Amino acid sequence: MVRIETLMREGKVSRIGELEIGRYANFFENSHKDNLEHCKFTLGTFPRWSIISGYYAMHDITKLLLAKKFRLKMEIEVHATTIKVVREVLRKPKISEMLEKGYSEFIRLANDLAEARKERVKVQYYTGTEFMKGEYRRRAGDFLKNMVEPYLEAIRKLEGELK
Repeated sequence: MVRIETLMREGKVSRIGELEIGRYANFFENSHKDNLEHCKFTLGTFPRWSIISGYYAMHDITKLLLAKKFRLKMEIEVHATTIKVVREVLRKPKISEMLEKGYSEFIRLANDLAEARKERVKVQYYTGTEFMKGEYRRRAGDFLKNMVEPYLEAIRKLEGELK
């Protein structure tokens, strides 16, 4: 397991100063809520973006918790570093696993988008068939219900326990 001190020496993590903590926490408090609302709003019409927004809600509430409770700020390789820090400071395997799964889904979608960009063959990033639209809607709904919402709830509960 990577130590926080090592991540700090590598410049991947830093301590948040007293003057910055309020602004930083306020940003992620609002950002995770905005991403959750966007996730829900785009679920039926743009399900891939719903999944991406759901992951960002997870990512942002995690950075909020790490900032408020540990005064830690991710600097470089932010997504992977956040997962490493969660493993180290929280020592909650279930939460780490959920964040990793959310990140994996995000990366899979990002790779799909990159491939679609390279090809420039299709107007949309998925095939556009009713079947695929339905499939992505189903996956986005499952992701919200079974990953995003339980994760946000777990982080909020954990924040209460860490007071």
